[in-house]
Amino acid sequence: MIKKILVSQPKPSSEKSPYYDIMRKHNVELEFRPFIKVESLTPREFRAQRINILDHTAIIFSSRHAIDNFFLLCQEMRIEIPEDIKYFCITETISHYIQKYVQYRKRKVFFGDTGKMADLMPQILKHKNEKYFIPQSDVHSTEFTDLLDAKGISYSSGVMYRTVSNDFAEGEAFDYDMLIFFSPSGIQSLLKNFPNYQQGETAIATFGPATAKSVTDAGLRLDLQAPTPEYPSITAALDAYLKQHNG
Repeated sequence: MIKKILVSQPKPSSEKSPYYDIMRKHNVELEFRPFIKVESLTPREFRAQRINILDHTAIIFSSRHAIDNFFLLCQEMRIEIPEDIKYFCITETISHYIQKYVQYRKRKVFFGDTGKMADLMPQILKHKNEKYFIPQSDVHSTEFTDLLDAKGISYSSGVMYRTVSNDFAEGEAFDYDMLIFFSPSGIQSLLKNFPNYQQGETAIATFGPATAKSVTDAGLRLDLQAPTPEYPSITAALDAYLKQHNG
């Protein structure tokens, strides 16, 4: 019987989140607590990579973290971003987030439709003469840079932020019936916080293939995985799992 679930993400800002429907429907307790947090590199750490941001004419953003830390570091390094620079974002939602820092102009902001890097490529190929910069985390996939290399696009990438473990207090209770993870870093944080972790009857759920692989690589049992053709979201998968296991 699953009664208490740890979701390793920040608490949803909207009361309309499917998580709240699950709490009511299945009478379970959900606790939202990220296992990892993001912190910016220092200007000195970034300068050590020998990247001149002003050598570029376009920026590619894959997340809100990338946007926040790009503009934060530019501000700290007193880099004034030219008004005519172009922004390419993995989704429309992320593209709107740019408004937090710059005036949104349609002619200089472009985005993909599905959240997949490959679906942003047609926009980039329409502007293939730009020189792109990609702000990245210290842990990142080469999927996108491989695509750019294959198409002969001029770019450079640089680490602007890192993911670190969000530590639990010593002696803090860890009495969950289920843990839900969204990145390999979350699994690493679990094992850092609890080096002698014994899974026992606790169910582990993951979103994304890399996260699922991290669970099995760590010798843990994977009980629920999303996305799948049947359950494209973790909330849909969780709803079905609770229906089956809690009755």
